[in-house]
Amino acid sequence: MRTKNTFSISFWADLKNAKNDKALIYARVTVNSKRVNISLKRKVYIYDWDSKKSKAKGTSPHARQTNLYLDQVHARLFQIFQDFKFKGEFITAQLVKAAYNGEANSDKTLLNIFSYHEIKIENTLAVGTIRNFEVSTRYVLRYLNDVLKTSDLYLKQLDYKFISDYETYLHNYYPKGHPKAMSHNTVMKHIQRLRKIITLAYHIEWIDKDPFVRWKPTFEKRERQFLSENELSNIESYYFPIERLDRVRDLFVFSCYTGISYVDVIHLTPDNIVKDIDGHNWIYTKRQKTKTLVKIPILEKAEEIIQKYSDHPITQVSGTLLPVITNEKLNLYLKEVADACGISKNLTFHMARHTFATTVTLTNGVPIETVSKLLGHTKIATTQIYAKVIDRKIAGDMSTLRNVLSAKKTEEKTKKAQS
Repeated sequence: MRTKNTFSISFWADLKNAKNDKALIYARVTVNSKRVNISLKRKVYIYDWDSKKSKAKGTSPHARQTNLYLDQVHARLFQIFQDFKFKGEFITAQLVKAAYNGEANSDKTLLNIFSYHEIKIENTLAVGTIRNFEVSTRYVLRYLNDVLKTSDLYLKQLDYKFISDYETYLHNYYPKGHPKAMSHNTVMKHIQRLRKIITLAYHIEWIDKDPFVRWKPTFEKRERQFLSENELSNIESYYFPIERLDRVRDLFVFSCYTGISYVDVIHLTPDNIVKDIDGHNWIYTKRQKTKTLVKIPILEKAEEIIQKYSDHPITQVSGTLLPVITNEKLNLYLKEVADACGISKNLTFHMARHTFATTVTLTNGVPIETVSKLLGHTKIATTQIYAKVIDRKIAGDMSTLRNVLSAKKTEEKTKKAQS
């Protein structure tokens, strides 16, 4: 750990942005080769400023007053540095600046960093991700109110015990309207989001140490449910007399053959269809979640569904490629679709994406690198989750093959014995 800090102070006038021949004066504070500029809210005539000596020229009353003020600022900044040093506290140029401006970071709270983070992600993250952060933040505030009996907490008070106690609280919390407490993985997700926010506070030097440095998330492995070839075929061929269910089935099947998620499907328009170099139609779109560009070939079944709704009243009004329906209603109606087709699995729209990854692509020999690109994954490790499922399928297929070969061998032995 660094025990000796380098420190320097200099002054400069912003001559390039001078107005009416007057330039703002700044103090430049450098700690361990990292520097910050502090506006002194004081101006000087550009022809009265000595850039080499970093002070006002001459002995006029204005020059003497300006230089006296700079001496006072220098003394104040040096005293702040000495106070940090005397207390043995962590020192950075940013912390010196904050102390000079009366913005001591030791007074920053959870609400401060929540507000800062909310503004920071407002135009950079997907709507769904922002909503998840809002939910996680509400749980933290509820914990402060229910357990700690406070509405806020200083960031400097956060430690490993706070994280551990908060984790226990989430494991025992029953969300309103839910039949049971949160799953272990859901708890981990909420704490991971809090960690990202607190890590931001650490990076902008609102806290001296990261309370999460020794905390490690643990996730329980979950099976990614998908439809088998027979189940997918049953849904495709089933006749739905109710137009509402027929439309929901088509949206689901479309996703099974494209791998496109709900939020991206409902935003597709005819403009997203592009004829590629192979002469076939492809869908070019950006994933809302990761902003990744994905290019997906339109397979025959997906093409049929697109043609089916090209003149549909809903698509004519909305201008979308397929008829729009809310995610809540879509997943609700999928339960009816599953019941009608005799599928016992918990059918959700996201299962279509899993089905595309497994049953439609990987099982049919499409390389995992290609599947990863089609799904718009930023890491191939994400796609490998599906590959593990395929490995188990291969193991099952090989077991069937062994039985077939064994039966053939038995048959040959029987024939030889008879002859």
